[in-house]
Amino acid sequence: MPLSLKDLGLVDAAFRFGGSYIMSLDAGTTSVRAVIVDEFGGVVAQASRPLGMHYPHPGWVEQDPTEILASMISVIVEVQFKSGIHSEDIAAVGISNQRETCIVWDRESGQPVYNAIGWQCRRTADAARTLADPDTAAMIRRKTGLTPDAYFSATKVAWILDNVAGAREMADAGKLVFGTVDTWLIYSLTGGAVIATDYTNASRTMLFNIRTLDWDDDLLALFGIPRAMMPELKWSSDDYGHVSHEIMSHRPPITGVAGDQQASLFGHCCFRPGEAKNTYGTGCFLLMNTGDEVVESSEGLVATVGIAEGGRVSYALEGSIFHAGSVVRWLRDGLGIIDDVQSTAEVACSCATNDGCYLVPAFGGLGAPWWDADARGLICGLTAASTRSTIVRAACESLAYQVYDVLRAMERAAGCEISELRVDGGASRNDFIMQFQADLLKIPVVQSESIETTAIGAAYLAGLSVGYWENREELLSNCAVAERFSPALGDEAEELRLRNLRGWHDAVKRSRSTVA
Repeated sequence: MPLSLKDLGLVDAAFRFGGSYIMSLDAGTTSVRAVIVDEFGGVVAQASRPLGMHYPHPGWVEQDPTEILASMISVIVEVQFKSGIHSEDIAAVGISNQRETCIVWDRESGQPVYNAIGWQCRRTADAARTLADPDTAAMIRRKTGLTPDAYFSATKVAWILDNVAGAREMADAGKLVFGTVDTWLIYSLTGGAVIATDYTNASRTMLFNIRTLDWDDDLLALFGIPRAMMPELKWSSDDYGHVSHEIMSHRPPITGVAGDQQASLFGHCCFRPGEAKNTYGTGCFLLMNTGDEVVESSEGLVATVGIAEGGRVSYALEGSIFHAGSVVRWLRDGLGIIDDVQSTAEVACSCATNDGCYLVPAFGGLGAPWWDADARGLICGLTAASTRSTIVRAACESLAYQVYDVLRAMERAAGCEISELRVDGGASRNDFIMQFQADLLKIPVVQSESIETTAIGAAYLAGLSVGYWENREELLSNCAVAERFSPALGDEAEELRLRNLRGWHDAVKRSRSTVA
C-alpha cells in the first residue's frame, strides 16, 4: 500500500464536499502546487512548495519521491484552508507533472526502491549511445517518435533494475511498478487503488508506441523491462479513481492527467494543427499541434502525443531545450551577479546591444535541435568593456535564440509557417526576453494572462471528463491574453538581427562536442 499521512509526517483534516471548482495538481521539477480553477479558467487560489534536488555525482539528478508526495498533500491541504474552498466544492481533480522522471516502487508496500531519477539526469548517456546504431535508432524513432537519448525514461528504468540490489528479481516476480510522477501520485492519492498513466506521459518514456497507443513489446525487451511493471494506459480525460478519504474527506475523482507540456498545450487551447506554444520554465518546451499526422524530423525534434482527449489523439512536434529559466537562476545562485531573477529585464535593457557577447547554456549538453549530450556551456565575445550587464543580456538572449532554432526547425519539418507563438512560464513575464523573441522570430509572441497555463490545462481535461465544461469551444471563450509582443524592428535593423543569429550559431558550434 502507498505511504500513509503518518509516514509522511502530515496530519489529516476534516473537509466538506460539492462541485463548484476544479482542483489542479501541478507536480513540476522544482516545486509542486495545488491550484483551484473556476468555470472561466481563472485561478481562484493556489499554494506551492519547493522541491529539493539531489546531485550525487556530476550529471546525476535525483529527487525524493516521498518528498514529492508529502509536498503535494501539503499544498492540497493548504490551498483549501487559504481559500475556504473545501473538498465538497471540488468537482474533479486534474494532474500535470514533470515528464520523463522515473520512479520505481514496491507494488505492495508503496516504498520506492530508489530516488526518482530526474529528466535532466545524464547518468545513462553512455547507455543511450549504444542505441545510436542506424537500425536500432530508426526502430525507436518509428515506434516512439523520439530520438534515443538519456532524457527519456527507458534507460533510467533499466539503470534502476541493473543497479539497485534485488530490483531485477523483484521486477521479474511482478513486485515492482514503474511510473512517471503522475503514476506515483495517482497510486498514492488513491490509496493504491489505481496504477495508471495517460497517453501523453507514456509517449515520453521511449517504451510506448505512439501509433498503436500501447506499450511496445520490442522496446520493453530492448531495455529489459518486464511488461508487468507498466501502468495501465488511459486517455488524458478519464477515470483515475478517487482521492483517498484520508487526504480529502469527500473523495473527489481524478479525471484529468497530462504531462506538463501537453497540459500547457491544452491550456493554451492549441487545438488546431499549426498552433504552437512555448513554456519558459526550468527548460523551454516548444510544441506544435500536428493533428492526425505523426510528423518526422531530421533536425532533432521529436514526435509525441500532444492531446489525448475526447477519444482521439492529436500529435505534436516538440523541441526540448534543457536550460532556460535555470540560466537566469544560475546568474543569481552560481555567479551571484544579480540579486533576484525579476531584475534581469532591467539589467539587460541597460545595454543597447549584446556587444558580440553570447552565452550558450549547455550545462548538461544541448537538446533540440542539436541533441549533443557532450556539449558544454560557454560565454564568448567578452572584451575589457564587458560588464555584468553584458553577461545578463547574453543569458536572457540565449533563451530566445534557442527557441528560434527550434521553431524554424519545426516549420521546416511540418512544411508550414507558425503565425504566432503562445507563451507561458516564469520567464514569459520577462518583457525584455519576450520582445527580443518577437523581434528575432518576426511573429507575434502572445503572453497568456495566467502563467499557470499548465495547471489550467490539467483542470480543463479533468473538467471536460465530468461535464464541468461542455466542450472545447467553451474553453476557447476562456482564453485571455495579458500582452501581445509584436515585432518592433524596422528594416534597418535586419542586418543587426542576422548578425546576432550568426554570432549565436558560431557560439553554439564552439560549444559542441564535435568541434575539432
